Amino acid sequence: MDFERCYRAVDSRDQRFDGWFYTGVTSTGIYCRPSCPATTPKRQNVRFFPSAAAAQGAGLRACRRCRPDAAPGSPQWDVRADVVGRAMRLIADGVVDRDGVPGLAARLGYTERHLHRMLRAEMGAGPLALARAQRAQTARILIETTGLGMAEIAFAAGFGSVRQFNDTVREVYAIAPSELRAARGRHQAPVGAGTLTLRLAYRAPLHARALLDFLSVRALPGVEEVRDGTYHRGLRLPHGAGQVALTPADGHVAATLRLADLRDLAPAVARCRRLLDLDADPVAIDATLAADPALAPAVAAEPGIRVPRAVDGFELAVRAIIGQQVSVTSARTTLTRLLAARDRLDHGIGGPDGDRTAGQPRDRHDGDQPGSLRGFPSAEEMLGVPDEGFGMPVGRRETVRALARAVADGQLDLASGGDREETVRRLLALPGIGPWTAGYLAMRAFGDPDVLLPTDLAVRRGAAALGLPDTAKTLDAYAERWRPWRSYATIRLWRAA
Repeated sequence: MDFERCYRAVDSRDQRFDGWFYTGVTSTGIYCRPSCPATTPKRQNVRFFPSAAAAQGAGLRACRRCRPDAAPGSPQWDVRADVVGRAMRLIADGVVDRDGVPGLAARLGYTERHLHRMLRAEMGAGPLALARAQRAQTARILIETTGLGMAEIAFAAGFGSVRQFNDTVREVYAIAPSELRAARGRHQAPVGAGTLTLRLAYRAPLHARALLDFLSVRALPGVEEVRDGTYHRGLRLPHGAGQVALTPADGHVAATLRLADLRDLAPAVARCRRLLDLDADPVAIDATLAADPALAPAVAAEPGIRVPRAVDGFELAVRAIIGQQVSVTSARTTLTRLLAARDRLDHGIGGPDGDRTAGQPRDRHDGDQPGSLRGFPSAEEMLGVPDEGFGMPVGRRETVRALARAVADGQLDLASGGDREETVRRLLALPGIGPWTAGYLAMRAFGDPDVLLPTDLAVRRGAAALGLPDTAKTLDAYAERWRPWRSYATIRLWRAA
């Protein structure tokens, strides 16, 4: 938050700093993203804020020209493993809207008072103000992209009352909700109840093909698919089922969401952003990796490589366990059989429930349609799959079940806002989970940017292809120069293999 550095970024309209901080202009009473195309304000009229909520708390409204609430998230809160970073990820996932500040504090293991003090010190706003800023953004999306009534939007966005919704929208955008909708102009709301289209911003460059290639080869039938440059998948969300289609474009990713419950909009957006690693700072990452002459040609040829993450930590943990010491193709085949067993159980075919006859279907999940994509099974559903449904060695099957029991019992938190070190420690305590599996999850599920998998066969093959040391010990020592972005180096080594 150094004034001179921030002001230079604003004066040059540098898009790389969007989301890192917000510019408050006291003479106009608005706050902007650093790249706002408006005339650079005078120094004496400028204040800088670490969050949109802090700017709103200072009595400023969002600029209607640059729409700062639609900026990419801060890379700092995306990768930090401390309490503030975890809190920001949980707030983005809607924990405050669902469980209130007491629920957020309980998830983090701190008192409400101490949590408020930490967030105020670093973000300039407490948890309620941060959640309120997010509700205002969700409300704006619903106002501009749906034909819902204002009362429906108010509660879907997480507001406790229509009056609170109206007051917040007026305060943040200096315009009534009905005027926001009128300003939408000729843009039409998408057809279909619960369907929304929106843009997910990112910091350029983004190597979209690398993301789609990675997801495509691992896509599970009935859960996800990649076709015509678009990634489709089913989602399991706090209030019901959902589906999303993500299409990378110039400067944004176009997202079409179909939700059973619109209260899941904020968590769905947060999980999609994390899946595609849209809040990363590719310029900083690539600069560090390109300093190594062995990686420099790859970085120049493919700038903006991201770490494909996950929408569901439990899903990725099961994938990692099944993928131990087998090829990607073999793991995909085993997972497909496991999902087929879940579906048979869901429809009462060969399942363990004695009160249903074979062929009698269970009630469908909210939002399920024949032939539609569904979210990955929950831990509770996984525990219901019979032995023959796993199609894998007994030891691996029991590892999956031990994982599912730990998640179902609340002993293991695989969400992005969990404590990374504690979660890795608990994972390693489970039989059948070693350093490779824990590291893979730390990188993709927990968002740790600095994980190297030196024992991974594909990583070592990629290292050899680039002329790097290719034994686990020597590669691990060599990779110290890639800190703190070794996760991104791992993805590049996989591609080189």
